[in-house]
Amino acid sequence: MEFLFVDWLGTPAWFWLAFAGIVVLLTAFDLGFLHKEDKEMGIAESLKLSAFYISVALIFGVWVWFAKGAEFGMQYYTGFFIEKALSIDNVFVISLIFTYFAIAPKYQYRALLWGIIAVIVLRGLMIAGGAAIVAQAYWVLYIFAAFLIATGVKMFFTADAAPDIGNNVLVRWISTHMRVTKEQHGPHFLVKVPDEKTGRMVTAATPLLLALVVINLADLVFAVDSVPAIFAITTDTFIVYTSNIMAILGLRALYFALSAMVHRFHYLKYALAAVLVFIGAKILIADFALGGAKFPPVASLGVTFGLIAAGIGWSLWKTRGEDAAA
Repeated sequence: MEFLFVDWLGTPAWFWLAFAGIVVLLTAFDLGFLHKEDKEMGIAESLKLSAFYISVALIFGVWVWFAKGAEFGMQYYTGFFIEKALSIDNVFVISLIFTYFAIAPKYQYRALLWGIIAVIVLRGLMIAGGAAIVAQAYWVLYIFAAFLIATGVKMFFTADAAPDIGNNVLVRWISTHMRVTKEQHGPHFLVKVPDEKTGRMVTAATPLLLALVVINLADLVFAVDSVPAIFAITTDTFIVYTSNIMAILGLRALYFALSAMVHRFHYLKYALAAVLVFIGAKILIADFALGGAKFPPVASLGVTFGLIAAGIGWSLWKTRGEDAAA
């Protein structure tokens, strides 16, 4: 059993195995017990399931706090809150994707679930690559910092811009190189349909598969912001990965509640822009203004949480009385 205590990316192997076990159990519970059948999730069920996932993430943070130390615990919570807030922003784009492809609500959960599974793998690859680069060249963090500041400034001035899903390069490529059915086929991503010329049965993609592909592509775009943001908080690979995944795991449950009131979070993007600028500037301040001294983790967590809370609170206040149609 000695291999359980061997360091893997700076953390004992049993830490990683314990986290992997939690992810597998949550996914199996979600797919095999809660949603054995395709159905539309109501807002009340969405909020209850979201509260469950957030509770699991917070309890996991307590374990990290006591197992790895208070500093790592605060770094985990900071990363979790940033990724959770960015996930709220993702809901707007996911809602547009489902609307564009006319995906029925009862099949949206299936696409989100498989999307989350893909994200667990893709984020793992991105974070492992980022950790390897940072370990070899610390100065890459300065590039991350500059990128986060530039992204935050850009987000502030383009907060109202909506993505053009119809002109997405990948969507156009799939539509050109694959048969795509015009109508929905229930929960299926691929179906057999008769060829228009020969009449033989051939495989075709459904709009649900296109929606899944675009959702994963959108997550890669969002990961370009969120992964450097958490590396700017800590270079501990375990903290970076677990805080990312714990925030994302509950996204599919939270989606159905937030998609019904996404119009109420209009000003959150401005708060997220400020968070990205702060996280990027924090590296430069610590290394150049503070002579390499660490920026206090409790201050970083406090500023991050305060900005996000202010963005959510201001959004709810300014949009009170507005309906979803508006």
